[in-house]
Amino acid sequence: MAGLSMPRIAGAQANELVIAYNVNLPSWDPTTGPSAVNPTIQGIYQSVFDQFILQQPDLSQAPGLLTEWGFSDDLKQVHMTVREGVTWHDGSPFTAEDIVWSLERAGKEETGNPIQFVWKNVNNFKIDGNKITGDVVGFDPTYFKWMSFLTGYVLPKAYYEKVGAEGFEKAPIGTGPYMVEKFEQNAYVRLKANPNYWGGKPAFENVTIKFVTDAASRVAEIESGSSQVTLEIPYEEYDRLIAKDGLAGSADTVSDIGMIFFNDIDVMKDENVRQAAVMSVDKKLLVDRLLRGYGLPIDTLETPEYDAFDPSIKVEYNPEKAVELLKASGYSTDNPVKFTIQTTRGFKPKDYEMIQAIVGMWRKVGIEANIEVYEIAKHYELRAADQLAPAAFYNWGNSIGDPTTSTGFAMYGPSPHSVWDSQDVIDAINPLWGEPDQAKRIAGWKAVDKLIADHAYVLPLLQYAQPIVHSNGVKVVPHKSGALLPHLMTPA
Repeated sequence: MAGLSMPRIAGAQANELVIAYNVNLPSWDPTTGPSAVNPTIQGIYQSVFDQFILQQPDLSQAPGLLTEWGFSDDLKQVHMTVREGVTWHDGSPFTAEDIVWSLERAGKEETGNPIQFVWKNVNNFKIDGNKITGDVVGFDPTYFKWMSFLTGYVLPKAYYEKVGAEGFEKAPIGTGPYMVEKFEQNAYVRLKANPNYWGGKPAFENVTIKFVTDAASRVAEIESGSSQVTLEIPYEEYDRLIAKDGLAGSADTVSDIGMIFFNDIDVMKDENVRQAAVMSVDKKLLVDRLLRGYGLPIDTLETPEYDAFDPSIKVEYNPEKAVELLKASGYSTDNPVKFTIQTTRGFKPKDYEMIQAIVGMWRKVGIEANIEVYEIAKHYELRAADQLAPAAFYNWGNSIGDPTTSTGFAMYGPSPHSVWDSQDVIDAINPLWGEPDQAKRIAGWKAVDKLIADHAYVLPLLQYAQPIVHSNGVKVVPHKSGALLPHLMTPA
C-alpha cells in the first residue's frame, strides 16, 4: 500500500470506519467471472448488492428481496414474493422484473455465471404484481439455498441495460446497505451509507475498505490505528494484538476449509502416491503448531456443520505406511516422487507456512514437492481451465452447508470448479444432483465422500477459524460464512 494517500482514522468520528481487507476486488459484477465464486469477496458485494434471500450470521435464511419462496408440492414450479417499497441506489424503484431478469441472466450460459448450471434449472417466469412463478425444468434441491450464496445477487435491469457491462463497472448500483462513492483498483473502495436501505440505514456513514493483501501490512494497519478492523492475520499476531489495550477480536470457526486439490495428471494418477501424500500429513500438528490451535482437522470436504458430515469417515496419519506405498511404486527418500504444489502466500493465515510444513512431512517419506506461489485470482484462472499443478492449495467456502457445494463442485469432473476427473466419482455423483428425497440424497453424498477418502482423490486439511481484530470503538458481528459485513458493525 506504499504511496497511497489514505486517510488515517485513529480518533475518527463515530460515523467513519476503515477496514484493512485481505483481497483485491477485480470486478463489480458479483454474478460473472472468477471473482463471483471467491468467498472472501462476498462481504464487499453484500455491502452494495442484496441477495435474493438474506443469510443471517448463523447461516439461517431470512427474508431479503424475496419475502417468501418455495417449490410447489409436485416440485414442478417455484413461487416467490417480492419485497415492495425498495429503491435502487439511483432512486429508481426495484421491481419483480429485476428479480426475473437477474435469474434469467444467471441461467444463460453466454452470461458467464460460474453457477449457471444451478440457475438454468428454472425458467418461463411469470410476474403478477409482486408475485413470481417459474417452471422447474430440472429439479435442484439447492436452488433456493443458492439465493443466499455465490452469484445469488439481484442487479438492476433497466440501469444495467442502459449502461452495459463497462458502464456498470465504472458506476455500480445495487439495493444494498452501502453505495459506492469511490473505487481505486488494487487500492481501496469508499462506501457511503444508503439512507433508504430497506433493512435500516447502517450505523457508519462512511466506510473505506483498503485492499491490503500482505498479512504483515494488515497487522501494521490495525496496530497503528490506520484501520479499525482487519481479518485473516497470523494467529500469533492475533493473540498478541487482542492482548493490547484498545483492541479486541474473535476467532470463531467459519464455513471455510483448507484443502489441497489433486489434479489427475502425471504422478497423481498413481493411487499409491496420492495415498502416501494424504497419510503422511499430520493435520493436528499443523493446527496446533502453526495455527495455535485455531481450527479443526478434517478428513472429508465436510465440516461438522455441513449437512453430509460423517464422523465415521477417517483418514489415518501413518507415515510408515506411506513409505511402503511409495516403495511399491518404486519411490523412496533416495528416489523420491516429484511434483509441483501451488499455494497462496498470506491470503489465509499461515497458508504458505502450512504448505512448507506439509512439503517437509512429504520429504521424510519420499515425496519431493516444489512450491510455486500464486495469487488467488491465478488459482481461479488455472482451475477453470483445468490447468492446476498436480497439487494445489485452496480454501473452499460453503456457507449453505450442502454437500453439492463442497464435495459436489470440488470433485465432479465436468464442474468448472474441479480438476479431478475420474469416472467413478462422476458416476456416483450424477444421480444425486436432482434427488428429491433428502435422506437418500444426504446418504448418497456420504457414500461419495467415503469413495473419495478411500481413493485419496483430494487432501482435506482443516476447518478454519477466522481471526478478526478490531478497535474497542467498533462492535463487529462475525458471520459464519466468513463474510466481513460493515453494515453489521456499530460504534461500541
